[in-house]
Amino acid sequence: MAVPQWNDPKINAGTMVRSALWLVNNVGEGNVFTKDQLREAFPHVSQVDRRMRDLRPFGWVIHTSNEDVSLNPEEQRFVKAGVPVWDRKARREAAPKQKFTAKERQAVLAADGYQCTVCGIAGGEHYPENPVATAILSATRRDVILDDGSIEQQLVTECKECRSGAKKQVADPIRLAADIRELDDRDRARLTHWIERGRRTATPLDRAWTAYQRLPAESRAQIRDLLDE
Repeated sequence: MAVPQWNDPKINAGTMVRSALWLVNNVGEGNVFTKDQLREAFPHVSQVDRRMRDLRPFGWVIHTSNEDVSLNPEEQRFVKAGVPVWDRKARREAAPKQKFTAKERQAVLAADGYQCTVCGIAGGEHYPENPVATAILSATRRDVILDDGSIEQQLVTECKECRSGAKKQVADPIRLAADIRELDDRDRARLTHWIERGRRTATPLDRAWTAYQRLPAESRAQIRDLLDE
């Protein structure tokens, strides 16, 4: 099916569909657009950015500065087109993913020890490579490899930089290989498990550290006294 023009008056479609066509016709995958450009394209539609966000359950990937730290607050990036929502049949057959609640989000963060399952940083902790930035955690859907080799989409905890892919730019394979050689057998096995599953799981030490960070000052002092015994 040919892709219609977003401003074709013959198209009987709502703002969500027209915004999808506008992205394909005018922006293109991988390119950045601004909120002002979107408003200029749809001058008589209030909260047009919300209608565009309705595309996400259909597999459309549109990043804001929350997902892509290289973007300014007024910018968004059209990362990938999803279901061709201008095709009514395709739109009907695509079952939008069920949104998760704040309670479910909190449960995911707690289950992951309030740590990013990619880099292991705890919420509110400073990034070693960028000490002025602190980690902001959120729950996101990601394909996870299970122990039996099957793939399942799960809600996992990720920090803002890992979610946007920014941290991938600073990886050093030579340093990584040197660090791996320093691991003992138990940590090597743990790293292998993380790699095979595609996600990091918290160790008892990790959980103890993040729990300590969440304690009030008085309780922290008690824990330090406990360690000195």
